[in-house]
Amino acid sequence: MNQKPDLKLLLCLIVVSGVWGTTYLGIRVAVETMPPWFITSIRQGIAALIILIILLFKKQLSWIGWENFKYQFIPAVLMIVVANGFTTIAEQSLPSGLTSIMSALSPVVIFIGSILFGLQKPSIKGLIGVLLGFLGVVFIFRDGLGDILDPNYKTGMLFLSIAILSWSAGTVFSKKHTHKSNNIALNLFYQFSIATLIQLVLAFIFSSDVNVHNWSTRSMIATLYLAVFGSVLAFFCYHYALKRVTALQVSILNYINTIIAVFLGWLLLNEVITTDFIVATLLIIGGVFIINYKKKDKSGQ
Repeated sequence: MNQKPDLKLLLCLIVVSGVWGTTYLGIRVAVETMPPWFITSIRQGIAALIILIILLFKKQLSWIGWENFKYQFIPAVLMIVVANGFTTIAEQSLPSGLTSIMSALSPVVIFIGSILFGLQKPSIKGLIGVLLGFLGVVFIFRDGLGDILDPNYKTGMLFLSIAILSWSAGTVFSKKHTHKSNNIALNLFYQFSIATLIQLVLAFIFSSDVNVHNWSTRSMIATLYLAVFGSVLAFFCYHYALKRVTALQVSILNYINTIIAVFLGWLLLNEVITTDFIVATLLIIGGVFIINYKKKDKSGQ
């Protein structure tokens, strides 16, 4: 029995890969004049407010109960507070190319985690797809691989490594418990609200001599963009997709993000697109295809 393609799922996957491919640039612009924890707390605060308005308009705002609150608290801390917060801190010192290489490790970690927690069976196909995609990312930035050993990047690398592990753990947890609630908007409202409060406290603790007058319009617009598109739109699409495909299939979009990030560098920063980039793009697309390709089975599923 042939199934009709899920156009909404396809749109969500396109949004996730497209929007999150632009957030590296957005974060880089935001940290030019704003402290990282203030960026993240303002970003999530705006996101929570937008979703609150939507929920009130649709008359869907309600208490989710302590059991579901626990399920929202964990990904809020892992994926938003730690992963998003530490990535923002890391981008103060790390080049965008190196950040992309490191962030592309998350599908590898998620692939291993999904197997360990029984979310998917180990397969050669999955391993080949993940490694092929990661090889493509490394191929793009092979001239900058030496940056990993640069002692000046030590702190940034530490923060980014923790962010990757935390994001991967949050993704696996969310996939394992995604059936607990169907109202994605309501869940995200609680996640963003929890993250906002925690990050705001961290902002006042770790941001010394804060002078709002030094925050540029450019940085504030970037933060607003991160809130509306990077948080509200992309997170909703991410969780929608996570309910319908495997954690690995969603995470593999990190490779597409890298292609988009490099393209934006060419478009906006006059960076050169080389033959290496074209080869790497083919490797990444090949990896994504291998992981997502399925033969038609007899049951029609």
